[in-house]
Amino acid sequence: MTVEAQITINKNKTDVWTAITIISNAADIIRGVEKIEILNEPASGFVGLKWRETRIYFGKPSVIDKWITDALENKFYKTRAEMDGFIFLTSMTISESGDNVILTSSHETKSQSFIAKIKSLPMIFFKGMLKKAILQDLNDIKTAVEQK
Repeated sequence: MTVEAQITINKNKTDVWTAITIISNAADIIRGVEKIEILNEPASGFVGLKWRETRIYFGKPSVIDKWITDALENKFYKTRAEMDGFIFLTSMTISESGDNVILTSSHETKSQSFIAKIKSLPMIFFKGMLKKAILQDLNDIKTAVEQK
């Protein structure tokens, strides 16, 4: 299942890139993120950064380890996370539209085990809720970047 959302931000791509790539600040910018713990910082670059993210889902904390798998400065980055037989792939992409920036967030969930495949069947009913959560994250980023 793939869910995508995008938002227009009235700032330049460098400002947006800075906001989305300082992962340690995510809990200060995105209200859905409770806590960030950096687990591994690469010697250089962004690829290989690994962190533990705590979010509140359905009133309970959910903790997952994420890491950057690919990135091109001021353009995009991709993350991967694994939990309970699922692989979660996310990309954050920046594109320009006139004087503005379009920030797109795409989330793909892949079930890897038989049990995960069974668990994923009702996920289609949560697609709208997931898109709403992604859009909220994007709006939080927009607010933080535009207020700078």
